[in-house]
Amino acid sequence: MTKARILSSYPNTAYNIEYLVVAGGASGGGGQGGGSGGGGAGGFLTGATALAPGVGVTITVGAGGAASTSSAGGNNGSNSSLGSIVTAIGGGGGGVNNGNGKSGGSGGGSGEYSGNQGGAGTTGQGNAGGGTVFTGSSGGGGGAGGVGVTGNSGGNVHGGVGLQSAISGVATYYAGGGGSSTNNAPGGLGGNGGGGNGGPGSGGSGTVTSGAANTGGGGGGTYLSGAGTASGGSGIVIIRYAGGQRGTGGTVTFVNGYTIHTFTSSGTFTA
Repeated sequence: MTKARILSSYPNTAYNIEYLVVAGGASGGGGQGGGSGGGGAGGFLTGATALAPGVGVTITVGAGGAASTSSAGGNNGSNSSLGSIVTAIGGGGGGVNNGNGKSGGSGGGSGEYSGNQGGAGTTGQGNAGGGTVFTGSSGGGGGAGGVGVTGNSGGNVHGGVGLQSAISGVATYYAGGGGSSTNNAPGGLGGNGGGGNGGPGSGGSGTVTSGAANTGGGGGGTYLSGAGTASGGSGIVIIRYAGGQRGTGGTVTFVNGYTIHTFTSSGTFTA
């Protein structure tokens, strides 16, 4: 991997870019003396478009949902966008023990009471969070590549898997759902793609963790108010095009014949 160099020999005509846009993941539900759902992953979008030289595109990188209080459902992540071209929707917060998961890019998992529902995902961006069919369990947050696991008597209530993209030059998972917290058992694992692990129940072991930064991963659900809480992971925007550097903005690298602009915070891409 090397830094790209701006080449001035290109004609002043539109050129094609590829993009990955991932929104911020949601936080898991807060502990309230019972299990809570994992946070949903941020929406995941890929595609291509043409841009004319000199055109500026506003890049928004969504923040992860802030850690929940001990008695509230998780907070949704913030949207990420590539100007007016595409917008990825922030993940849906995990449900507190007696509540449903929230809707988002991927939906949050439900709280621990049987019959609670996972939040819906956004079509083309993510999947639903898991619901609950066994009181004492709770649902995993949805991921870009799969739904959150349903809260059940068997435990192992993991977050939905994310999706891979090689746009950075390395195949990487993004947008995994957060694992849930389950009574009397270790918390569920986050899905591949930066999802955080759920906190342990009263008889379990392990530590609740947040979604990984710049992956859009959902945070893990918490069991008890004293066990800590978990935030969602921030999003990311990556742009690439064939050949030497033509645009500006973000962190610029050159890999395998492509110039790559990576935004881990909001800014402007100028074509």
